[in-house]
Amino acid sequence: MKKVCIITGTRAEYGLLKPLITKIEKDDDLELQLIVTGMHLSPEFGLTYKEIEEDGFNITEKIEILLSSDSSVGISKSMGLAMVSFSECFARIKSDLVIVLGDRYEIFSAVSAASVMRIPIAHLHGGETTEGAFDEAFRHSITKMSFLHFTSTEEYRNRVIQLGEDPSRVLNVGAIGIESIKTLDLLSRTELEESIGFQLNSKYALVTFHPVTLENHCSQTQFQNLLDALDHFSDLKIIFTKANADTDGRIINKMIDNYVDNNRGKAIAFTSMGQLRYLSAMKYSNLVVGNSSSGILETPSFGIPTVNIGDRQRGRIQSHSVINCEPTKLDIVNSIKKSLEKGFVDRIRNIRNPYGSGNVSEKIINEVKNLLTHPVDLKKSFYNTELER
Repeated sequence: MKKVCIITGTRAEYGLLKPLITKIEKDDDLELQLIVTGMHLSPEFGLTYKEIEEDGFNITEKIEILLSSDSSVGISKSMGLAMVSFSECFARIKSDLVIVLGDRYEIFSAVSAASVMRIPIAHLHGGETTEGAFDEAFRHSITKMSFLHFTSTEEYRNRVIQLGEDPSRVLNVGAIGIESIKTLDLLSRTELEESIGFQLNSKYALVTFHPVTLENHCSQTQFQNLLDALDHFSDLKIIFTKANADTDGRIINKMIDNYVDNNRGKAIAFTSMGQLRYLSAMKYSNLVVGNSSSGILETPSFGIPTVNIGDRQRGRIQSHSVINCEPTKLDIVNSIKKSLEKGFVDRIRNIRNPYGSGNVSEKIINEVKNLLTHPVDLKKSFYNTELER
């Protein structure tokens, strides 16, 4: 039985990976190893490892890496601590394969350790671009350290190949988050209201705003512009989900708390809603606002608008349901107005999501099992697309 290790450091990442974790756990040929790290272990971010345990999964290792600072120095120190801790962990659990998703700094550190220890790495969502965040560089670095690649579109598959990866090991399977949308029994609107203790008897927006990590000290200004824009819509209720543990994330979260305190009945905030409540809230919302990847990848599957603010997600393939705007009050106000127009809403109601239609985890498991049938030769030749033509 082959040991397949999945690493998760955030609530959103776990929600995306959950179908894959479930199927690996049930597979007779694979042994699931689940490593939990990062924000999952922080009281400030909701101790979301408990949600994983409540879902019935056994956590193989908990790896503490978060320091009390969200400054650039603090995050760099967290990365160093993560490399040390993951190398020790991998020496203990002796994984046959590591599976990771995305581009966060803790995943970069984990993959660096696994690469040095000659453990094959399978990477989900490579080839994508997020020009406003340092995650961009981490993602492409993770691609080069990985052996097997599962991309969310054909264009992203081609980009991974452009980075020199062998096309036979790069598969376009679609975005894994759509699988949960298709398979989860989402809450009714009434059940959602009861679960979050908040009345949704009017239009509401689901709002998530993360720091723009490649811009200096602008998160506070940009988020204040968003709050000022939301004030323009007196009849629009707001569900905030808080920012990640990125540089300046704590500033945004404090601003959310202050806003909710001053707008009782209009706004509510969550450190973590959990996947079921989050997707249910998305389903019944009138729009999704902010700069989270979920507004680009998952929201179009519900046929509702996304107002995508600023540069954080710049470069991603987008559905026509996404309205891009600058991080200014006026542009955000005008974009929200457009998203609420009946004509726009009607046009996108049945729009096709460019990130696929689900059934991703089964494809991944089949490829993983096929790879692990024989010893993996980790020596890779650089695939030169120009020479191969």
